[in-house]
Amino acid sequence: MSRSADHPPVRHGQESVGELVERASEQISRLIRQELRLAQAEMRQKGKRFGRGGGLFGGAGAVGLLCLQALIAAAVAALALALPVWASALIVAGVLLAVAAVLAAGGKKQLSQGAPPVPERAIDSVKADAAEIKERMSHR
Repeated sequence: MSRSADHPPVRHGQESVGELVERASEQISRLIRQELRLAQAEMRQKGKRFGRGGGLFGGAGAVGLLCLQALIAAAVAALALALPVWASALIVAGVLLAVAAVLAAGGKKQLSQGAPPVPERAIDSVKADAAEIKERMSHR
């Protein structure tokens, strides 16, 4: 039975403490590298989603702004039928200010409740690996 250079033959009960420590060190190093690759892949995936979402929100915001400008002009024109134009514009501006305040408060609340962009699966996996290593070390 031949083994690769990464996995030397195991001689059960015949390995010295130095060999065991060396093998454990290699396995832990390999595990850490794998966990880092997982974290990088997870962060790349989250970054792409944030980028796409931000771009779509930006486009929606630009079109929404144009629509809002047309609606504001229509509201001022409609109020100007009953009030002076300056009073109509002032009323519409006050309503818009109130809407902006409500939206800002809602946005602040959502941002504070949002989860931080961290590689959660990788962190959980590292914790599980550490617990497994501790458990196995305590049984020796």
